[in-house]
Amino acid sequence: MKQYALLFFIALVTAMAQAQMNKDILNDINGIEEQVIEWRRYFHENPELSNREFKTAEKIATHLKSLGMEVQTGIAITGVVGILKGDKPGKVVALRADIDALPVTERNNLPFKSTVTDTFLNTETGVMHACGHDTHIAILMGVAEVLSKNKDKIKGTVKFIFQPAEEGPPPGEEGGAKLMIKEGVLENPKVDAIFGLHINSGTPVGTIKYKPGGTMAAVERFVVTVNGKQTHGSAPWTGVDPILISAKIIDGFQTIISRESPLVEEAAVITVGKISSGVRFNIIPESAEMIGTVRTLDPNMREMIMRRMNEMARDIAKAYGGSATIEWQNNTVVTYNDPELTAQMLPTLQNIAGANNVNLMKATTGGEDFSYFQEIVPGFYFFLGGMTPGNTTPYPHHTPDFIIDDSGLLLGVKTMTQLSLDYLNAQ
Repeated sequence: MKQYALLFFIALVTAMAQAQMNKDILNDINGIEEQVIEWRRYFHENPELSNREFKTAEKIATHLKSLGMEVQTGIAITGVVGILKGDKPGKVVALRADIDALPVTERNNLPFKSTVTDTFLNTETGVMHACGHDTHIAILMGVAEVLSKNKDKIKGTVKFIFQPAEEGPPPGEEGGAKLMIKEGVLENPKVDAIFGLHINSGTPVGTIKYKPGGTMAAVERFVVTVNGKQTHGSAPWTGVDPILISAKIIDGFQTIISRESPLVEEAAVITVGKISSGVRFNIIPESAEMIGTVRTLDPNMREMIMRRMNEMARDIAKAYGGSATIEWQNNTVVTYNDPELTAQMLPTLQNIAGANNVNLMKATTGGEDFSYFQEIVPGFYFFLGGMTPGNTTPYPHHTPDFIIDDSGLLLGVKTMTQLSLDYLNAQ
């Protein structure tokens, strides 16, 4: 109870100290809206996959250099960092945008629709900004331009982090937030706090959603290899069918969620997203491979689910005469919004968007490698509305029909700009 009272007091004092947006800065932001939308449409039309964002990085770096910033390139392969020093000394705040696209073939009929293709996991595919990272880049480029014109109002330093491979590096490669941290992105100058946002296709333009504490799930990638015995499809009793075993394992995995996980405490998900096996209709193959993801919000549930998946895959395969193993790769930890920092910055969001447009949300089973930054420094991550008001059937992220309303970008520029100023000037 004392902790919540303290957080409320912090929020109250901060609200009193944080004024409405400076008129000069507001004019600068309103004047850049058309340019931000133009940037967003360029990146949407020219998407690049994780760790391959070379042209994207070049355009970002060119813009930051034009603003007179110190610019670092090639961080975590294609990452770009801009450093803006204010006219007054103070702390260092980092702002992060992810820059990679997804192996998704776009189905929209936008004038800036992506027609880019590439190879992903040995498969030819379309490439699309199907998660809104194009908007994140454009918003942060806009913030960089606005703040660079207002250095006299900055007490400290703003570090702009344009991060590649948020969706995960290709197999066998390093990348994303982990590699940026490994290469020192939070040092020189040392970052005191970090902010990030994510556009959301199901949240109306003009609104913001946030949550203190655990906000997004820890993400594991798993690969199940099932070994059987190859034989003719007409005589299955002479072999061991790894496809049948895979089906039984998938069914068993779902009972871990529905019958073994305490879902009243936190949500959890097991999804098998890809199955590969066989070459011909009348041959029972030697092996099968399943690739999927586990999402958890509780460390104990995470440990239990992974242990039970190992046991279940092994034992189900053995029961049908085969064998199975699982390889694990951790993609993210829980995205954890520092409660004190969240309380401190909440009045900023309310001042900019309007108190009625800033809403508390429940945790989601999506994942974000922004979480790795939050393990090192206090961080605050929130969701920005990108759905046309009145739309009742928004398309989900990571789908070919995903779409964002450009009118939502301006609020992103306003919030990230003011969060930076209010954090630094509150020292």
